[in-house]
Amino acid sequence: MPASYNAVGSNPSPYGAGDPYYNESSGYITPHPAKKRMSNWIKIGVPILIIVIIGAVLGGVLGSRASKTNEGSNITSSSKGEAAASSMASVKLEVGRFATATNSEFMMPIYPSTTNTAAFTSPTFTTTTNNALAWPADPFQPSKPSATTTRPDRPRLIAPPYKWQALPTLIKGDPYLKGWNDTIFGNASEYYSLPPVKYNLDGGNGILDNSREIKMRIKAFAYVYHMTNDTKWVDRTWTELQNAAGNGPSSFGSDPDRWNSGHFLDTAEMTAAFAIAYDWLYSQWSEDQKSQIRSTLIKYGLHYGVTPNPAALWWQTNTTGNWNCVCNGGLTLGALAILGDDTSGIAEQVLGQTIPDAIKNCALAVSDDGTWSETANYWYFGTTGHAEMSSALLTATGSHYGLLDVNPDFPKTGNYHMYVAGSTSLFNYGDHGPNKFSTTANSMFFYGDHYSEPQYMLYQREQYDAAEPWSMFWYDPTVSGAFWNGAALDHFFDNGLDQWASMRSSWTASDALYVAVKAGKLQGHQTHNDLDAGDFVLDALGTRWAGELGSGDYNSPNYFSNDTQNSDRWLYYRKMTEGQNTILINKANQNVAAAPVVNHDTSGTTQGSSTVLDIPQDSTAYWVADLSTAYFDGTSVKRGVRLLNGRKQVLIQDEIQASTSIQWRMHTNATVHIDSAGTSATLTLDGETLIVQMIAPPNGAQFSTSDAVRFASDPTPPAPDQPNPGVTVLIIELPAGSYTLQTLFNPQWSGMTASDFVTPPTVALAQWSLTSHNN
Repeated sequence: MPASYNAVGSNPSPYGAGDPYYNESSGYITPHPAKKRMSNWIKIGVPILIIVIIGAVLGGVLGSRASKTNEGSNITSSSKGEAAASSMASVKLEVGRFATATNSEFMMPIYPSTTNTAAFTSPTFTTTTNNALAWPADPFQPSKPSATTTRPDRPRLIAPPYKWQALPTLIKGDPYLKGWNDTIFGNASEYYSLPPVKYNLDGGNGILDNSREIKMRIKAFAYVYHMTNDTKWVDRTWTELQNAAGNGPSSFGSDPDRWNSGHFLDTAEMTAAFAIAYDWLYSQWSEDQKSQIRSTLIKYGLHYGVTPNPAALWWQTNTTGNWNCVCNGGLTLGALAILGDDTSGIAEQVLGQTIPDAIKNCALAVSDDGTWSETANYWYFGTTGHAEMSSALLTATGSHYGLLDVNPDFPKTGNYHMYVAGSTSLFNYGDHGPNKFSTTANSMFFYGDHYSEPQYMLYQREQYDAAEPWSMFWYDPTVSGAFWNGAALDHFFDNGLDQWASMRSSWTASDALYVAVKAGKLQGHQTHNDLDAGDFVLDALGTRWAGELGSGDYNSPNYFSNDTQNSDRWLYYRKMTEGQNTILINKANQNVAAAPVVNHDTSGTTQGSSTVLDIPQDSTAYWVADLSTAYFDGTSVKRGVRLLNGRKQVLIQDEIQASTSIQWRMHTNATVHIDSAGTSATLTLDGETLIVQMIAPPNGAQFSTSDAVRFASDPTPPAPDQPNPGVTVLIIELPAGSYTLQTLFNPQWSGMTASDFVTPPTVALAQWSLTSHNN
């Protein structure tokens, strides 16, 4: 069946890119387009208008399935390789795409429920020299690569000629490539009929949405031209370029800084867009058009990347996050595109600057456990910039110059991305970032190939954002298996900056239980974090019961001022401790100098080849954090999270000693009904039910609810909070004292009766073990 396409949204986002110079508010939240009822965690918490048209999975039946550890992939290279490759190709065509649909509420893949394990093998790459099944070798193999010496043919950026020549044949033999190709064609047709992107300076601080939308369009137009040789796509690209250069029917910025270098992400992404257009359509441009594109790219892009300006180029120093990756990446693509044609020398000058700077900064954004240093959503922006830059250097010059291996832990970041995704959405703590447009998770394909991690490819190929041009060249069609085969259900990320846990009941069941919880430090996240030690999310029964509010208004005064204790950032509800799913003491924010200590364990349950997982009754995992240093008025604050009853129930246990008032808080989209005793709350959402109950509650402990708004006694923020409609805060309030508070979450699974749920014993957090709660 053909892929379906969402309509292209035209409303500009109020959000910029998260730089410290945002200080004005548009007072508007852009809703996310949806086919059906939208999750409030998306509408309220994720102001990321994903206008990359979705290649929703509507075709395919089953899939193969396999998994792999970080030691590397299994590579079949014996004399049986060709037979294995041929067999793999036959199975691939017969089975089709593994996910049979995409959930239209949460945009997550839906897998068939089957115990047929024949197709679901372990993740692997199969060695073959058959060009109908695999990419041929790149003929450009310089013995001594140089960043200023490029391949002799074009395109040189990401998709060199030998790949374009091989692609049509590979598409015929791969259902994923075919589906993505169809979706890209559909997207390009949608974009073609639209007027050029209209200039919109967001609050005086950014045209990032413009830049990324133009980049998204140009990639699609140039791709479809190569696949059809229809020059109407070249003409439409030229129209878009002319408009962004200020030569369109309406004004686009003003000279001499038309691409807004003061917010350099805008400049970098527009530079990348022009680079792709120049390089991918090189053979179709007249000499005059090439000259115009080069001069525009240099004047509004590259020039600002090498002109000393600390206010605009602050990201070049000690910035291990998305800014460094995106800005260096865009400049690098621009320089590589015009290298050899540029007579000014600026292209070489840029490359001499961007490559070493990205190696010192961008490549270090991944912690030693694989976690991205900012947030789960900023991983998308950072890794897209990093992958684009690395890939372009490799294809254009034959080397990445250390960008991919200077950080030995970078290969782990694909693992981070997989585990930070729940059964409905990300563990989306902290800021969520601006609109994504041309930004996707397709770096997973590039990293899967370079680091020999087939499960990264197998995971990403099922996702809604896979269908865009980069995937067509970063995906290796010799990959086979299912990402979940052998994948552990739990993973603990222990770097002191991050400290978080991911625990689930299945990788493939849409109604799976998923709980993620974090501790970590509250500084050092590029001012994108919340004051949220102890924060958690909970998925079950196909919906999210405890969720994140996400970004505040990026244009609010002092939103990115700093991460010190008295920062104005911590006056906004969505960033304050009271806006998180954690313990609140004295109605005060947590201590930014917190240094939690964690311990954990897991039964080590892994998923097999089947999408239907029979979980042993004693399968469990737990995570305990000493959060005491996060509180000024708490002598001791500890939180434990544990899976019970074969991963069907969740226990959150808090041990608190505090000299002032205490609140247990959880934000939910559910309708909440509290029983007459006040110790049990029934939550209903999306036609499902979750019962939250206190076990052996302290004297006087009762559930209550409130709207997700600040306390009347809170200090006034520099600008009003964003509203949080449809969000209820479930609260347990206690006076000063010492307490053990056990909160049990019981999703009302189909086929389970009240007697099937367990009531766990009271066990001190210090005594928790894998068997401590066995009945």
